[in-house]
Formats: sequence, structure tokens, C-alpha cells
Amino acid sequence: MPRRLRALAAAAHGGPTFVVTLVTLALGLASGLELGRAALVAGMILLQQLSIGWSNDALDAARDTADGRADKPIARGDLDARLVLGLAVGAALAAVALSLLLGAAAAIAHAVFLLAGWAYNAGLKRGALATACYAVGFGAVPLIVTLAAPEPRGAQWWAIAMGALLGVAAHFANVLPDLEDDARHGIRAIPHRVGARASGLVALASLALAAALGVIGPGVLSPLSVVGAAAGLALLVLGAMVVARAPRSRSLFRIIMGAALAAVVSLAGAGALIALP
Repeated sequence: MPRRLRALAAAAHGGPTFVVTLVTLALGLASGLELGRAALVAGMILLQQLSIGWSNDALDAARDTADGRADKPIARGDLDARLVLGLAVGAALAAVALSLLLGAAAAIAHAVFLLAGWAYNAGLKRGALATACYAVGFGAVPLIVTLAAPEPRGAQWWAIAMGALLGVAAHFANVLPDLEDDARHGIRAIPHRVGARASGLVALASLALAAALGVIGPGVLSPLSVVGAAAGLALLVLGAMVVARAPRSRSLFRIIMGAALAAVVSLAGAGALIALP
């Protein structure tokens, strides 16, 4: 992969972007969307996640440069912040255009996710509403999928709650390695106020609740539900070990991403039950 493309992928937070896109595709297929429509939803989410990732790095460029963030392509001088911001806007517009092909209801649910991400990047990350951005954004994913069906329906409360809980876990785990740097720049979200170890525990508790809902919510225990719950439990134990030994490690965020995939396996066992009757 050429250097410029690698830099763009890194600025878009390639790993999480890939996982969120894959989760959405799998959830769409599990809920009964035909392949073409599920792929359209996944493409929309891919563009949306690229937009949120690029806007995050573009808007934080000055801060990342001042902190000497060698892991950030813009701070390293590999990319121009204005170029990345322009790509972020273009990806957002393309995502909105795709969402309109899925119908007004799905487009509105998608807009909630997109706006939550941009609002976080534009300033809400600095205060208590940062966690709400993650919860609202990821809680909208099951709703986007069920509303994207040819006959749109809402999503079950427990599916929305699972998405929201995984979003909360992702937020707390994602900011752990940067708590001190963030504090120097005046960022005072909930994880910064409660500290590293408490934030790790919140992430684990959210992960545990999401895993439980994946089994209890549908009211039907299938082999896939058992597999998903077992994987979620194993990741929970692994996460607890990380919190105990190195609460600021980026490994916890990777575990949360794995838990999101495990949650989709649980939801796959529920199938069409994800949508309201």
C-alpha cells in the first residue's frame, strides 16, 4: 500500500472503522437484509466512519502536533490537515447520499450517528456529553439496520441498548491511554474525572451488560447466542486482566472491538427478532 494511502487509513482510524463496518454488515445480514441492501448499509457506514475518523484527526491536528504524536499522520507531516478535513466532509456527504437510497427513516437514524461523531470531534469530547455521543451513535446502529429493510421497522430496545453499552465501553477504553495529555488541553469528560482504573471498570461493566442483553433480550437461546455469549465472557475476563495490570493500555480498546463482534454473533442468533414486530 502506498505511503499516502497508509497515512489516510491511519488518519481514518482504520482498525475501528473496519470493525464498525463489519459489525454493521453482519448485523444487517443477521436481521434478514438481502446481501445487496446489507452491502449498501455497510458502504454507508464505511463512508461515515471514514468521515468521523478524518475529521477527528484534522480538527485535533494542532494539538497532536504540539504533543508530538508520532502515531498521527498529520502531526508527522505525512498529510495536510485541510486535505483530510475536505475528505471528511466529502465522505460525510457521500454517506448521506447513500442513506437516502435506504429511505427517510434509515437516513434520519444514520444522520443521528453521523452527527454524534462530528459533534464529539467538534467539541463535545471536552465535557460530560462525550460519553453520550458514543452511546447515541452506536445505539443507533441496530435501528439503522432495521429501518433499512424494504419494510422499515424499529429495533428492539435491548438491541439498541447493546449498541449504546458497547459505545460507552469503547469511549472509556479509547481515551484511557491519553488521559494525561487530554487533561493538559482542558478535556474533562467523564473518564478524565473518574481516573484510569475506574474508567476501565466502567468499560468492563458496560461490556458485561451488553453480553448479558445479547442472551436475555431475545428470549430465545440459540447456538449462536451461546457462542457469542461465551466469546463475550472470555473477552470480559481478558479485559479484567488488562485493567488490573495496565489500565492505560490500548489493548482494552481492541478487546472492546472484539466484544462488538461477539455481540453481533449473539444478535445473529436472534435473527429477525432484532426488529420490532
